[in-house]
Amino acid sequence: MSKKNFDVVVVGELNVDLILNKIESFPEIGKEKIASEMDLKLGSSSAIFACNLSSLGVKVTFIGKIGEDYFGNFVTNELHQKNVDVSMIIKDKNYKTGATIILNFSEDRAMITYPGAMSQLTFKDIDNEKLLSARHLHFSSFFLQPGLKNDVGNLFKLAKENGMTTSFDMQWDPDEKWDIDYKNILPFVDIFLPNEQELLNLTKEKSLEKALNKLSGLSKLIVVKMGNKGSLLYYMGQSFKKEPFLNKNVVDSIGAGDSFNAGFVFKFLQGKDFLECLEFGNLMGALNTTAPGGTTAFINYQQIIKDVGEKFNYKIKS
Repeated sequence: MSKKNFDVVVVGELNVDLILNKIESFPEIGKEKIASEMDLKLGSSSAIFACNLSSLGVKVTFIGKIGEDYFGNFVTNELHQKNVDVSMIIKDKNYKTGATIILNFSEDRAMITYPGAMSQLTFKDIDNEKLLSARHLHFSSFFLQPGLKNDVGNLFKLAKENGMTTSFDMQWDPDEKWDIDYKNILPFVDIFLPNEQELLNLTKEKSLEKALNKLSGLSKLIVVKMGNKGSLLYYMGQSFKKEPFLNKNVVDSIGAGDSFNAGFVFKFLQGKDFLECLEFGNLMGALNTTAPGGTTAFINYQQIIKDVGEKFNYKIKS
């Protein structure tokens, strides 16, 4: 069995986020609109998860593909600053690093993504020894990584056969076809992390109860993110709900779901009760909304303890 040098290996997409805030109104064809604020931040569900989990004190490494360009260097520098190991990231001069332009308007947003190198990562690019050097595998953004689409089940199967625990956040399908062979993926997934709408679209059901019943017996845990309605955990045919922590002064919600994932997996790796994992996920999702971008609110564990105490009157359990 491979030596476990890391707690978590994240396999996923890498890109930057160009964030425009305080927009007077959404764009219209033939018209120019003004944004009062702009930020360039580390993007991608996978990277935000990796950074915030690392900030909580977990030893994280990353497998992904970027271009040999400014955005690629920005991505690896941001990950490195968050103490995420970047030695397994592949730089490919034939492709450009992906980018997402995010338009925030009030509490709504619109996004346009150029996938670039992220869509070129394949199962053959992944060194098995490196993959198995962690205790836990997290994979995110299924629909943005067509190079891995047909091998995600094999990826999780390999991890489980070698004693790893696993988590999976499929994210939104830009084509809205929801073409995913989940019956051959979820049996190798310990924690499935969709949001409510994604789960309904995947199962083609109109109610959360029917959607959960349809997936019953596949993934060990189904954890549903429900925004300002909190979150729900489905385990062995039973549902358990946790109320949200509400931030009255939301800066933006970019990466809130990924921060929830980081909080849940953080407690899961400690062997905590599933409901404690769920509550801590809610807390980290709320903390995310107190600063711009997906990672700004996560400095280090000590600062996180201080911030959640001050902003949510919550004392983190050891």
